[in-house]
Amino acid sequence: MFSDHFSAETLHQLNESSRKATIEQVDAVLRRQGPRSLEEFAWLLSPVATQRLEMMAQMAQRVTQRNFGKTIRLFAPLYLSNECINICKYCGFSRNNPIPRITIPVEQVVEETQKLARQGFRSLLIVAGEHPKYVSNGYVEEVIQRCLPIMPSLALELGPLETEPYKPLVRAGCESLIVYQETYHPETYKELHTAGPKKHFKWRMDTPERAYQAGFRRLGIGALFGLHDWRFEALAVAAHARHLHTHCWKAQLSISVPRMRPAAGGFQPDLKYQMSDTQLVQTIAAMRLLLPHAGVVLSTREHPSLRNNMVQLGVTHMSAGASTEPGGYSSFDESQWVQTKDSQEGEQFHIADERSPKVIADMIRSKGYEPVWKDFDQSLVTAAQGVA
Repeated sequence: MFSDHFSAETLHQLNESSRKATIEQVDAVLRRQGPRSLEEFAWLLSPVATQRLEMMAQMAQRVTQRNFGKTIRLFAPLYLSNECINICKYCGFSRNNPIPRITIPVEQVVEETQKLARQGFRSLLIVAGEHPKYVSNGYVEEVIQRCLPIMPSLALELGPLETEPYKPLVRAGCESLIVYQETYHPETYKELHTAGPKKHFKWRMDTPERAYQAGFRRLGIGALFGLHDWRFEALAVAAHARHLHTHCWKAQLSISVPRMRPAAGGFQPDLKYQMSDTQLVQTIAAMRLLLPHAGVVLSTREHPSLRNNMVQLGVTHMSAGASTEPGGYSSFDESQWVQTKDSQEGEQFHIADERSPKVIADMIRSKGYEPVWKDFDQSLVTAAQGVA
């Protein structure tokens, strides 16, 4: 398990190496062929590396095109519920926030899934607040079974489980599990997670490996940038990704680099941890050079102009036309894909890119790339099992 190898002290040392890196070290890493080390990754995150940001971006573009082609996979998140048993100071779903608590019925989930399918989506990320009842009562399993005929590719982002409770969700047809550590800095993690099972830092960290043991064929990890030093978090995500590549090698891996957005509860991150647009670009380019085969996800947390420019850098997955409120799509006007109600009191966070899926797809094409709505079908697994 990654928690057995995790060392915050090692990451601090790499972070210090990053801050002291020279332009000669950066140039040596960029000239180098073949795999790069975590220390070399740290140098690419260094302040002096911004002098080579254009070169890094061009290299990241070439690596991405070589491994993924000129494609961007589009997906939509669908929030089932904002009920949660954790208290997390930065999250709109935190159980102590006075927001309307909603869990939408399965029939409404199906209706919203059909609505998203009419927009073109064939890949769905099912999201829920961290409450164990969704799995224990069979609700999530039923959602998967009902949505699968509509959406061939289903991913889950919900409270971490042990391996055994994940297995019925895999058997139901879910192929992907997404879990973010939020912050890999132990002291910050403890300060921000004050109640609920999410308090357990190492147990959460090992969730992807438990999910892999249950049979998930895709795994997604990430940190929420803005809770601690962004270089430390990037180094931790990279170390975690390298571990998963070694120990969960049959699974496809994706990495997300979400930044803090306004949410209920009034939490304000420390400005000294704020990650700029330039630093986000630098991180994604460096990630691509370290992890050439990992997917990179960019969500609607980011503003439109940045997302436009990131298409050609190293991103492989984008959400579009998203709502972070349970039942949010029920109030969308399908012709323009805009929400018809004024308030979204039950949302997890407010998105920055509110453009419709069609507008996003057209933007991707304008960059010379192809939006991919579907890249997987359950029949591929069924056929393989039949051969076996």
